[in-house]
Amino acid sequence: MSHHLLIPLGFILVSGVLIPWLLVPARWAQQAPRLGLAAWAATGTMFAGSAALLPMQLVLDGRSSHRLTDMVLTLSFPSPGALLDLTARQYVAAALALAVLALPAAGFVRELLRARRTRLRHAGVLRLVGRYDPELRATVLDHARPAVYCLPGRSRRVVVSSGALDTLTTAQLAAALAHERAHIAGRHHLLVAAAEAFATVFPGLPLARHGGTSVPLLLEMVADDRALRRCSRDALATALYALAAGHAPREAFAAGGPSAVLRMRRILTPQSAGHPVLRGLFAMGTASGAMAPLIIACCSVPG
Repeated sequence: MSHHLLIPLGFILVSGVLIPWLLVPARWAQQAPRLGLAAWAATGTMFAGSAALLPMQLVLDGRSSHRLTDMVLTLSFPSPGALLDLTARQYVAAALALAVLALPAAGFVRELLRARRTRLRHAGVLRLVGRYDPELRATVLDHARPAVYCLPGRSRRVVVSSGALDTLTTAQLAAALAHERAHIAGRHHLLVAAAEAFATVFPGLPLARHGGTSVPLLLEMVADDRALRRCSRDALATALYALAAGHAPREAFAAGGPSAVLRMRRILTPQSAGHPVLRGLFAMGTASGAMAPLIIACCSVPG
């Protein structure tokens, strides 16, 4: 097997299997969820780029494979004159690489449109059965079970059940509302759609399977951290406890839910994120820096 194929295959194995296996139990990812999300996004990008590079190396001969490889790795585009100089085999290789990249991109768009249709239908129901409270800046829904959730995107709104109004204190309600508005402001539904699309396009892949569960959890923690800028830890933790059994539509972000207990423990436990985060970032940065020159060198050498 040519060394041109070994490097993309190695990157596919590392990004698709090894790194997710290391990220899932990593404590620093939950201590610094934004960095954890960045790690998942970088790993997904590495996998997609390697998967696109592989068919190029299968089609191209050893002497010419480095030309298109350099374009992919440096994200540079050839001049019109250089495009005219490409051979038919190189055009086929480029088309295959673009087709591979188009799969997750199309899945992402499809997931966004599906979720948007569902949220629009639910927003239509809320307009009929809910009432807008200008003081809360939220839609109040008559339901006995405590629940607070938001619909992101164009139909964005925060929804509070009457049960939540009866159960939560003023501070707890403010904390829950701040959590939901953090989801809307951060456009977290885009990352959820990307993770779900990746899981649909690459079913069974550890990166897609674990990322599909880890990304939503980390987004909840990011929203928790942003809410803590406006509320106390006790208020947010007790609000999560009261809302843990609440239900929300699948396309919505709920303040409670199955992850509430884990997030409560994280909020109330003093954290020392410095050392684990630095170790994780240093390890990932070192690995990326070491492998990037290797892939460029190996894929650019003819033969």
